[in-house]
Amino acid sequence: MPEGPSILILKEEVQQFAGQTIMEVSGNSSIDIHRLKAKKIVAFKTWGKHFLICFEDFTVKIHMLMFGTYRVNEQKETKPRLHLQFATGEINFYTCSIKILEGDVNQYYDWSEDVLNENWNPKKAKQSLDKIPDEMICDAILDQNIFSGVGNIIKNEVLYRCFIHPESLVGKIPSEKITEIISECSLYSFEFLYWKKKFELKKHWLSYTKNSCLRCNLPMIRKYTGKKKRRSFFCTNCQQLHI
Repeated sequence: MPEGPSILILKEEVQQFAGQTIMEVSGNSSIDIHRLKAKKIVAFKTWGKHFLICFEDFTVKIHMLMFGTYRVNEQKETKPRLHLQFATGEINFYTCSIKILEGDVNQYYDWSEDVLNENWNPKKAKQSLDKIPDEMICDAILDQNIFSGVGNIIKNEVLYRCFIHPESLVGKIPSEKITEIISECSLYSFEFLYWKKKFELKKHWLSYTKNSCLRCNLPMIRKYTGKKKRRSFFCTNCQQLHI
C-alpha cells in the first residue's frame, strides 16, 4: 500500500495539469466519471494516503488500496480505473478506489492530522493517543485519524528508532517516548519522501524486512501484531516492551 510520501510524489508529478481542463475521460470506475469531462481542475491535494483531484464544487478522492498504481503520460496494457486526457498529456489510475466528495473538500479532512502537511499538529496527535491508553502502539501509529499518511514501513522504522516494542500499550509508554514517537512519525515521513525521490529508500531501512538487528546482531522477530494484524519487525533485546 503506498504511504503518504508516495502520494505526495504523485501530486508533484501531476502538478503540470493543475488549472487545465479535462478533454476526455474513460475507465471502468463505478462512479459517474463522465461528470469530469470538460471540467477544470482547481487543485491537486493529498491527505495521508488519499489523492484528491479538486474541482469547483466537488472532489474526486483516489485511494490506492494495497495494489493501486498510476501512470503519467503513459499507459499500462490493462484498462485503467480512470483515464484523464488533457491537451498536454494524460493521467491513468489502476486498481484503486475512486469516490466523489460533494462540496468543499475542507469539510471532509482535518489537515492537522497529516504528518506531511504544513498544518500537522503534534499536540493533537498526543491528545488523540491519550484517549487510547489500552491500544498497542503498532495499531495507534497506523490510525489515519492520528497519523495520516503513516504506513507499515514508517511504523516499523519509527518504533525501531525509538527503541519501542510494537506490542507496547500506549498508556504504558513513558511520556517522553510518546513525544519522540510522534516527532519521528513526521520526521521519518519526510526522510522517506527524500529517499523515495532518489530511488534509494530500501537501503535506509533499519528494521523493515531485516533478518537481524543492526544494533544487537540478534535475530529480528517477524510477527503480525495488533488488531490490524500488520507485519512487524522488531528486536526483543533493544526494543522495550511496555505493558
